Amino acid sequence: MSTTICQVMGFIVSSLGVAGCIVSTAMDMWSTQDLYDNPVTAVFQYQGLWRSCVRQSSGFTECRPYFTILGLPAMFQAVRALMIVGIVLGILGLLVCIFALKCIHIGNMENSAKANMTLTSGIMFIVAGLCAITGVSVFANMLVTNFWMSTANMYQGMQNVQNRYTFGSALFVGWVAGGLALVGGIMMCLACRGLIPEESRYKAVSYNASGRNISYRTGPYKVGSGYEPEAKTKKGAGYEEAARSEDGRRSYPSKYDYV
Repeated sequence: MSTTICQVMGFIVSSLGVAGCIVSTAMDMWSTQDLYDNPVTAVFQYQGLWRSCVRQSSGFTECRPYFTILGLPAMFQAVRALMIVGIVLGILGLLVCIFALKCIHIGNMENSAKANMTLTSGIMFIVAGLCAITGVSVFANMLVTNFWMSTANMYQGMQNVQNRYTFGSALFVGWVAGGLALVGGIMMCLACRGLIPEESRYKAVSYNASGRNISYRTGPYKVGSGYEPEAKTKKGAGYEEAARSEDGRRSYPSKYDYV
């Protein structure tokens, strides 16, 4: 029962994480204009992975997509790639996890097959979560670097300084979504251990003792080596082979032995 609960909870948490990654990637507020030095402005700018937007004080918003790919910074393209890879792996992990749920019976699928599928989906969720967290962290590092560079130029008295940008809401959504996907993947890997059947495949051979009670006499006995030749006996009327005595001399039968 605990294995089923852990598996279902991992599936739900991972689903929320993958959905959050999709929402974060589609959001436009990855970076927003810093209004610390200018709280009152007629134009508010914010940017996403796919387009940049400008919102006026009247409420009118205009967005312009990025029409070029090669003109974008390399780190920006890397963030795009990481988020897309995370979404693809998350969706594939969800599809595999649906068929691996213990509460869903499909044909004669054994628990060992479901255990392998559960482990595969868990690894996919973990990699998807790591991709999302890495992509968001790289973008946040870019924002921090540009922010402090703009601040340094501002203090040096340069007038032609671009607007400073700070963290947008999409970054926080991406961090939370990546963490959920990572936790869900770990839960799926833990649930995999409960689906593995017990190691009871060793076939033991049992030997039953004989039903007859065999009694053995205790006492001194001589153990033979098994290589002594059998004693040959000669059959004849009134004839017996002379036996050797203990001292090595030959003893012959007397005349009284034939009576």
